[in-house]
Amino acid sequence: MLRTVVKLIECPRDAWQGLGRQVPTEVKVCYLRALIEAGFKHIDAVSFVSPKAVPQMADSENVLEQIDVPEDVEIIGIVVNEKGAERAIATKAVSTLGFPCSISETFLRKNQNQTIEQCHKILESVKRKAAAAGLSVVAYISMAFGNPYGDRWDEKRVGEAVDRLVSLGVGSISLADTVGLASPDLIRRVFESVSSEYADPEIGVHLHSAPGEAAAKVLAAYDAGCRRFDSTVGGLGGCPFAQDALIGNIPTESVIAALQQRGIDPPIREVLKDVAASNSQIATSYS
Repeated sequence: MLRTVVKLIECPRDAWQGLGRQVPTEVKVCYLRALIEAGFKHIDAVSFVSPKAVPQMADSENVLEQIDVPEDVEIIGIVVNEKGAERAIATKAVSTLGFPCSISETFLRKNQNQTIEQCHKILESVKRKAAAAGLSVVAYISMAFGNPYGDRWDEKRVGEAVDRLVSLGVGSISLADTVGLASPDLIRRVFESVSSEYADPEIGVHLHSAPGEAAAKVLAAYDAGCRRFDSTVGGLGGCPFAQDALIGNIPTESVIAALQQRGIDPPIREVLKDVAASNSQIATSYS
């Protein structure tokens, strides 16, 4: 079933994690408020992981305490274990738990010190906690389009990973091009092969790209049926696993420009300039 409504997920959390200096809590609060006022309805805002692993996100609870989240705004909080899920649920501001999975065991060991089997068992527990609290879950399949480690990859393995998540009752799945390896053609092929099997769950993409290739990748995903896109204003936030420093998050501006080519004009376009200016100041001050 082809979904018609496009969902844009703005990812400041992903952007901030790539900065070299700590972004003050009050700056994060002001920026998240600006995103909400600008009309963003889905925001990947915080994570609940070890402060030793990701110092930038050590203040996630404090950030959310200072924001009045409207009922129609989804706040996504990233977790990698049960403790993180409990922290996120306790805030009462997070409405969706984001959980990273992968078909690359090397990546999982580097990113969250888990095997693939351990990851799925933890996700199952996290899913139960989320359900008990009335929260949704989105699972990310990292390295969904290949990996730099030599771990086995093919389209069948991507499908098997989606099958496993569906069997766990995950309602949203995002295919992540973690190191920006995917060409537009590969994005189209993988997305079509996976999405054609399911009316549910909602399947989206979290792409990384060099600036000049972003629009083509977005259009490839859209034309294959994707209606859920993760991005960051200005493309802030690179990928620590990519060899090319120019590989980073897809800019929200590029997503909107690409969608306009298909006759879709998100209302946030009109106020994006002000948000982009604030974002640029953060990038300059805390890189």
